[in-house]
Amino acid sequence: MEKIKMSTPLVEMDGDEMTRVLWQWIKEILIEPFVELKTEYYDLGLKNRDLTNDGVTAESALATKKYGVAVKCATITPNAQRVEEYSLKAMYKSPNGTIRAMLDGTVFRAPILVDGITPYIPTWKKPIVIARHAYGDIYKAVDGKTAQGKAELVYTDKDGNQVRQTVHDFSGGGVIMAMHNTDKSIESFARACFNYALDMKMPLWFSTKDTISKVYDGNFKEIFNRIYQNEYKEKFEKAGIEYMYTLIDDVVARVVRSEGGMVWACKNYDGDVMSDMVATAYGSLAMMTSVLVSPDGVYEYEAAHGTVTRHYYKYVKGEETSTNPVATIFAWTGALKKRGELDGNNALVDFAIRLENATLDTIKGGEMTGDLVSLFKKEGVTPIKLNSKDFLKAIAKRI
Repeated sequence: MEKIKMSTPLVEMDGDEMTRVLWQWIKEILIEPFVELKTEYYDLGLKNRDLTNDGVTAESALATKKYGVAVKCATITPNAQRVEEYSLKAMYKSPNGTIRAMLDGTVFRAPILVDGITPYIPTWKKPIVIARHAYGDIYKAVDGKTAQGKAELVYTDKDGNQVRQTVHDFSGGGVIMAMHNTDKSIESFARACFNYALDMKMPLWFSTKDTISKVYDGNFKEIFNRIYQNEYKEKFEKAGIEYMYTLIDDVVARVVRSEGGMVWACKNYDGDVMSDMVATAYGSLAMMTSVLVSPDGVYEYEAAHGTVTRHYYKYVKGEETSTNPVATIFAWTGALKKRGELDGNNALVDFAIRLENATLDTIKGGEMTGDLVSLFKKEGVTPIKLNSKDFLKAIAKRI
């Protein structure tokens, strides 16, 4: 069988721990036997980020801008414990945060639905897509510790005029943080959400906490409303879908009692947290796709979960693991499909679809990783737990 050829490379961003192991197996077992894989490789593993003073992360983002499509493995964002564990030179920022800031895109996260896996919230019959703003907020924040003294927020305009606001008068130790966003990025986020909702013919719900954060979150609310009224209201009405703004706590309650079937637009941190909640409620964190879309049409695909540290430590000890690779597989298929679409390579698009269907058919047929066994209920099918590698081999038989 002749392998499918690629004319333009994908940007491949390798990662950390158990997902790094799965990354290689997915290529070896599911992709390379069928595709003459062409990638521009960047090692975003924590050791190489430390070796390059995190320069490799910026290089991978620039390459993504150049080629238009990237696929990324899960990576570690180091905390103090990780700095000690890996003997790092610095507590590097989130590589996802760096890439998102450079691409200024919006992250869309959607559950992978499969027959036999019932959500923990039984009313959810349709997918809930999380649209996560991918710039600023806590991911580009400046923070630090304090002793006794006064913390101030100071803004200096282009003419040198200053506005000073007292954050807090500290009588002792504490912590402070300042974060920012830009109107331009919020406008790009809003248009991306409205366009995605129109393309998918799904209602759009947007939520912040403007009753508390009256200026910061209020700015998000005002920009979304202005763009909707001026550019999208007639389009939404014609498509028969709604745009709704409400508070974050209210929308959480609405989502939980809904049947799904909406795009839920969230600020950066809200989207980070709520996408994990939604993914888990649908069955597993490993069953959530994620794609970053920039305003100029650049795409970066990844799984919406972490590096599965606990399983990695078992793997290092030589113990068998049953780690779910589905979201990582779908990161690859999403990138391969988009690369094929942009290059007019129908064979590559068809292969990516076949791989997705083979993955879902394997689960529907009762072969799956351990996290799905307790969730699987299908008449006449008894689920079988497979280790990670055997699950990938079972998928390969169905391609």
